[in-house]
Amino acid sequence: MKSDIHPEYRLVVFADQAADVSFLTRSTIATNLTVEWEDGNTYPLAKVEISSASHPFFTGTMQIVDTAGRVERFERRYGQRKRSRGAADE
Repeated sequence: MKSDIHPEYRLVVFADQAADVSFLTRSTIATNLTVEWEDGNTYPLAKVEISSASHPFFTGTMQIVDTAGRVERFERRYGQRKRSRGAADE
C-alpha cells in the first residue's frame, strides 16, 4: 500500500450554525479553525449550515435557510410566496 496518499483521519468537531449544536466525530475534512471540546482537548472545527439537528427531514419542521438573501430577493421581484393547498384542504 502506498504511504502518504491518504488524508489524515482524525477527530473533528462539527458545529451546526442553524441549531447551535456541536458534535464530535471522525473526519478527513481540512479546516484551520479549532475549538476546545467538553473533554478539555482542542479539536479542529468545521462549521456547517445544516445537520441532522436542523434539517427538516429529521426535525419534522420546515425551516428556510437563506444565507445569501435569495428568498428576500425573490419575494421583492415576484411578490410573496403563496402556499399551495393539498387535496385534504379542498
